[in-house]
Amino acid sequence: MRLRRRGPEAAPASSSAGAGDARWLAPPGRNPFVHELRFSALQKAQLTLMTLTLFPIRLLFAAFMMLLAWPLAFVASLGSAEKEPEQPLALWRKVVDFLLKAIMRTMWFAGGFHWVAVKGRQALPTEATILTLAPHSSYFDAIPVTMTMSSIVMKAESRNIPVWGTLIKYIRPVFVSRSDQDSRRKTVEEIKRRAQSGGKWPQIMIFPEGTCTNRTCLITFKPGAFIPGVPVQPVVLRYPNKLDTITWTWQGPGALEILWLTLCQFHNQVEIEFLPVYHPSEEEQRNPALYASNVRRIMAKALGVPVTDYTFEDCQLALAEGQLRLPSDTCLLEFARLLRGLGLKPEKLEKNLGKYAESAKLKSSEKTNLSEFSAYLEVPSSDTLEAMFSLFDENGSGKIDLREYVIALSVVCRPSRTLDTIQLAFKMYAPQETGCINEGDLSCILKTALGVAELSVTDLFRAIDEDKKGQISFADFTRFADTYPDFAEEYLYPDQTNFESCSQTPSAPTPNGLCTDFSPESTDPGGAPLHRKLD
Repeated sequence: MRLRRRGPEAAPASSSAGAGDARWLAPPGRNPFVHELRFSALQKAQLTLMTLTLFPIRLLFAAFMMLLAWPLAFVASLGSAEKEPEQPLALWRKVVDFLLKAIMRTMWFAGGFHWVAVKGRQALPTEATILTLAPHSSYFDAIPVTMTMSSIVMKAESRNIPVWGTLIKYIRPVFVSRSDQDSRRKTVEEIKRRAQSGGKWPQIMIFPEGTCTNRTCLITFKPGAFIPGVPVQPVVLRYPNKLDTITWTWQGPGALEILWLTLCQFHNQVEIEFLPVYHPSEEEQRNPALYASNVRRIMAKALGVPVTDYTFEDCQLALAEGQLRLPSDTCLLEFARLLRGLGLKPEKLEKNLGKYAESAKLKSSEKTNLSEFSAYLEVPSSDTLEAMFSLFDENGSGKIDLREYVIALSVVCRPSRTLDTIQLAFKMYAPQETGCINEGDLSCILKTALGVAELSVTDLFRAIDEDKKGQISFADFTRFADTYPDFAEEYLYPDQTNFESCSQTPSAPTPNGLCTDFSPESTDPGGAPLHRKLD
């Protein structure tokens, strides 16, 4: 497959730019779902000292502050959560609100966040009901929530967590239930209801990325926050610390390790910037995805970072467990985005992989041009289709081998099932009478399965071909893979570490962070409901 050597696109100056002018962006230089920490000898010594001295004190004080806040939040949250808040607030509620903000601010101060830099002005609830926060990179993003006591969108199960659940109920969140199939629609309706209340309800803070990243770019915004079509106020977060112990991503330090490392830092910086309220046009009100894209571009410009079409689904693909783990320069992530752009959903395509493979094998004697590719996929010709076609048109001849498309599709549909993809490839490449392939075929199969332009398979092929027949069968490959389960690291990319999965990576990852996604299924390419990484 052809690798596109383009850099990520920076946010444009105009907020009115549509998503279509540069719809398909190249992956950023760093995988946004990976965070690596390296410590010098001096830093390790400091960590040891702080762990024995400051860390236990801070941890105990933070727990004490939460316990102190619990009875206040419990009393103030009594009554129906559906009932519209009284206006104006009673004096005792104002006092409770002030005390809770003070307690939470004291807790953050004790944790090393000695001062919080705030830029801009927070809009009034009558000006913007929804505050969109990005980038979402840690559970420490709860700082602006506790400073403003804004509502958030949370899983319904969160209300049952001892102490924390009571504090959550105080800010009158919008709960999303995983057991209720209609919950996402109800969530949008509830946000609309609050948005039309004339500022009587607290503002709602939403993290539209839907999961945590390392802040090197802004990934695709989920449309849920933008479906109501009401004005939103973008809010950007920065953690300008020399040592980044804040970031909590899929591959890197875990939640408890992040807590320990951050509490061991003497001082932690955080900046919150409130950008001007964004009023959607009529077109954006009709098209939540366009609305989300334009708001994202404004926030990216303020942060000085690029935007990318990475999504949570790309995170699942990149960090999937399997014997063929994707390298950092793979173009399969771009292929997956283009696939979604054509309206083709992997979960539906997987059922027809066998049919696609048979058709591709029949056409293997002659390559396919763009119009034939369009007919094969049963989609109309478009810029998106041309971009996908060019991934497989390595020499620019205007023709591709459909077998490569089927291999790439198999990886995207079932990233953890390496041998299933290899078996499918053998069926397409191997003659029926022998069932064997040569070194050139293996090179083509593995280059496509990994999404790379260059790959040497000579050593791997020789290791599998013990009898030196010059060809191997799928049984030979399976036997070798069973004997050497880490063959890819040793033979294919021994120096590649950026995308290596860690042992703690779940086989079916779910989004981490504060705000669960509530985008309706019709606008969410991921399909299945999303949940937090760690309860």
